[in-house]
Amino acid sequence: MIISPQNQKIKDAITLHGKSRERRMQNRFTIEGLREVNLAVANGYSIETLFVCEDVAKVGIIEAAQRIEVSKEVFAKLALRENSDGLFAIAKAKSLQIEETSLSENPFIIVLESVEKPGNLGAILRTADAAKADAVIVCDNLCDIYNPNVIRSSLGCLFTLQVLTCTSRQCFDFLKSKKIAIHAAELKASQFYHQSDMSQACAVIMGTEAAGLSDFWINNADVRIKIPMRGAIDSLNVSVSTAIITFEAMRQRGFK
Repeated sequence: MIISPQNQKIKDAITLHGKSRERRMQNRFTIEGLREVNLAVANGYSIETLFVCEDVAKVGIIEAAQRIEVSKEVFAKLALRENSDGLFAIAKAKSLQIEETSLSENPFIIVLESVEKPGNLGAILRTADAAKADAVIVCDNLCDIYNPNVIRSSLGCLFTLQVLTCTSRQCFDFLKSKKIAIHAAELKASQFYHQSDMSQACAVIMGTEAAGLSDFWINNADVRIKIPMRGAIDSLNVSVSTAIITFEAMRQRGFK
């Protein structure tokens, strides 16, 4: 059992937990929580190290290359969330290339341009999981998809989906090659989202709240859509907007 927060394994885990640069360099990331670890394992992620605080954890057998027991004091240094359940894992990251994306017969894809906030990305992943979207593509990303706050706010849905990063041009070329219609959400569109046909293969392109979509997506979209805004403000949180449009697409498809 590790009882000192100064142990090198603990220091290394904390560094990995807190620094995106380290996660990218090592191609590894951290997972906190039983539900999240179980979802990662169920979806083919390799757990390299599992830190367990037996005083807190209520856990069955989780396969890991290395299982290490830690004291409450040490676990408190590892955990970010309150009332954590005693599990903290280090896992190997996956790097899915866009051409490897598996699509259904009638795909629906969520594309996010320059998403910045981990909480927004996590919330969108929950929506994508609920709607069973084929993939979430993060273009020109400013947010590390393996940020601990993405995993936490997604409730582990990062692991249940095809989530990948690429440039906007790569994404556009892929969508066109698969004959997937591009629906760009933007404030100056003339067509409301519920008037757009999303019953067939399509991708919804969402931008940031501050800047919206770039001219690249606006100029290359097949359809430009917007959400009716009746109040004093002209936009919604991007995760809310994505949920509204996504479930309109699901409604049009009969939730099939």
